[in-house]
Amino acid sequence: MTFNKIRQFFTALYLTNSYGLKLKGTNDPMEKKALRLAYSTDQLNALNIGIRTEYPERLPASGQYLLVSNHRTIIDPPIIEVVLKNTDIFGLWIAKKELYNSFFFGMFVRNAGCILLDRAKSQMAGFFADVKEGVRQGSSIFIFPEGTRNKSSAPVAEFKEGSRIIALKNRLPMLPVHIKGNAAEVLKAAIADSSVRREIVVEIGEPIDYRERRNLQEVYRERFALV
Repeated sequence: MTFNKIRQFFTALYLTNSYGLKLKGTNDPMEKKALRLAYSTDQLNALNIGIRTEYPERLPASGQYLLVSNHRTIIDPPIIEVVLKNTDIFGLWIAKKELYNSFFFGMFVRNAGCILLDRAKSQMAGFFADVKEGVRQGSSIFIFPEGTRNKSSAPVAEFKEGSRIIALKNRLPMLPVHIKGNAAEVLKAAIADSSVRREIVVEIGEPIDYRERRNLQEVYRERFALV
């Protein structure tokens, strides 16, 4: 392991846990949003990665949405937090159980404003109830419909049905976001050598009505002209 990789590991560990402690000290959604943005900015600066947003005018200034994004890397949530920095949109992230119990991410995830998804459970009523309560309290919901990181060559992996159900049950318009290119390769290069400035481009799509009956993956691909 190179010196830069070791340095990046300990920097990320420090930032994740120090901000996890700060997040534990507040229940105010906008304070959590500000802390999540500060964490995201610090983490991306440490990697020397900049974020460029295409069609930022499509971002609503406020409101409640089901934000749906493709998923390539562990820094996708920080990327999206930076994209939303000039909005008043605060969202609860859907986080898998493994992250709640993670040595690296656990404290941050438990305190940042997340909803636990335990995919080992046969009954999902508790999960959907937690989502409904979050929406009732005024939060948006942020989700990766692919369910896990896409490590294939395809632009997006198969979407899980749960995303469309969340939108329909809670009458949430969907805000599609697409992290372009192979962000995983950008991250890998940055971890190996952060002396070079790199960029990740994020495209904002036109909203998708929650009553849309077509397959969500099909509509998402259409929004971003993905083949």
